[in-house]
Amino acid sequence: MKKVLIANRGEIAVRVIRACRDLGLGTVAVHSAADRDSLAVRLADESVQVGPAAARASYLNIPALVEAARIRGADAVHPGYGFLSENPDFAEVCTAEGLTFVGPPVPVIEALGDKARARATAIEAGLPLLPGSRGELADADAAQTLADEIGYPVIIKAVAGGGGRGMAVVRRAADVPRAWAETRAAAVAVFRDGRLFLERYLDSARHVEVQILADAHGHAVHLGTRDCTLQRRHQKLVEECPAPALPPSFLAEIADAAVRMVQASGYVGAGTVEFLVDPTIPAFFFMEVNCRLQVEHPVTEIATGMDLVAEQLRIAAGEPLGYTQADLVVRGAALECRINCEDPARGFVPTPGLIARCDLPAGPFVRVDTHVHAGYRVPAAYDSLLAKVVVWAPDRERALARMRGALSEVRIEGPGIATTAGFLRDLLDHPRVVAVEHDTSTVADAM
Repeated sequence: MKKVLIANRGEIAVRVIRACRDLGLGTVAVHSAADRDSLAVRLADESVQVGPAAARASYLNIPALVEAARIRGADAVHPGYGFLSENPDFAEVCTAEGLTFVGPPVPVIEALGDKARARATAIEAGLPLLPGSRGELADADAAQTLADEIGYPVIIKAVAGGGGRGMAVVRRAADVPRAWAETRAAAVAVFRDGRLFLERYLDSARHVEVQILADAHGHAVHLGTRDCTLQRRHQKLVEECPAPALPPSFLAEIADAAVRMVQASGYVGAGTVEFLVDPTIPAFFFMEVNCRLQVEHPVTEIATGMDLVAEQLRIAAGEPLGYTQADLVVRGAALECRINCEDPARGFVPTPGLIARCDLPAGPFVRVDTHVHAGYRVPAAYDSLLAKVVVWAPDRERALARMRGALSEVRIEGPGIATTAGFLRDLLDHPRVVAVEHDTSTVADAM
C-alpha cells in the first residue's frame, strides 16, 4: 500500500489524510463541485473531481471513484464513514479492480449489514438479544402477531438500516399497520430494501458500544466501551469513553461479548458492536455491528492513545495487530460532542452558508476534528457536521467541566449560520446527565 484514495469528504477525509501522512502514504482526495476548495483537497497530495454537488453523482458514484483511483495510481481506498463505507458492492468493485478496500471483507459486510443475519450470528455467538424476530418478517400481520406475543412497546427496523434511519417505535397494537407501512416505504427509499424485522423496545435504555480491532491472522481485541446514550431522533450527539456508572465487571462482559461477535463473523478491520443496556439490572442486549470507522472514534483514541485510522490501514495492508488485549488500557474519562450547523431554536433545521468567524477551542487535553474555517461555505447538499470537540480528564466530573469550557469557546458565525454548541453545553448541565441517570429519551424530554 503506497497511495490511498479517500472516498469521502469533510472532517473524516481530513482525518484519514493526516493518518496517511503519518504513515508515509500518498493521498488522493476526491471531491464534488461543491467541495473543490475544501480543506481535504488542500491537504491531500492529489485530488480529483468526481461529479457535481449531489452525493449520488459524486461521493456515491462508484465508477467515478474507481476511475479516480486508477488515473491517480492509488492502490487502496479508504471509505471513511457514511456514503459507501458499508456498501458491499463498492468493496467488491474495489477488490476486483486490484484496490485494497480499507474495511472488512465483502462477505462480512454483507452478513453484518443485514440486521436479520447479524442477529442470527449473535445468537450463535451466545450474545443476549431482546425478544424479537430471528429474521425478517413477511408482512404487517406477522409483525402484529409477534408484537402481541412479546408485548409493547416494540421497534420495527429495516434489515438494511443504519445511521438511525429506517425504524419506528410502536406502543399500541393499533399502530402496527401504519408503522409497518411507513417504515417499509422509508427503507425502500433510503436503502432500496424493504425487508423489516421487529424486537422489543426498551424505554429507559442506555446505548453502549464497543470498539474492536481484528486482523486477518485471527487476532481480535477491544478498546473499551463508549456511551452514546445522548441522542436526538436516533442520532448521536455526545459520546463518552468509558461508559460511566456501570460496574467494571459488567463493562468487561460487554466487551468480551463484542469480541466473540466479531470472531464469530470473521471480521477484519476496525468496527463497532452496539448494545442496548438496561442499567437497573444491569443487562445488555446486542443491537448491531457497524462495519466501518465510527464518527465517535476520537473519544476512544484520546482515552487509549491509539490511532484507529492508522490501525485500519495497517490491518488492510495485512499486518498483524502487534499487541494483545493486556496492552490496551482505557485511562481517565473522555467526551466527544458533535457540533452541527443546525439551529436548535428552530427544531434543528440545517443552516448552511458562509462562515465569517470560526473560533475553535484549544488547551490541554482538548482535540478538535474539523474541516471548516473562516471563509468556508457550508454546502447544503451534505450532512451538517462541522466539528467534533473531544476532551480528556482523569475523571468524568473534570471531563464534563473541561467540555463545558471548550464548548463555550466555540464561535462559528456568519449570515444565517447557527450551531448546536450552546445546546450541547446546556445538555451537559442537565441534572440527569450530571448524575448519569440519563437514557435515550433524555434529549427529547429536555427539549
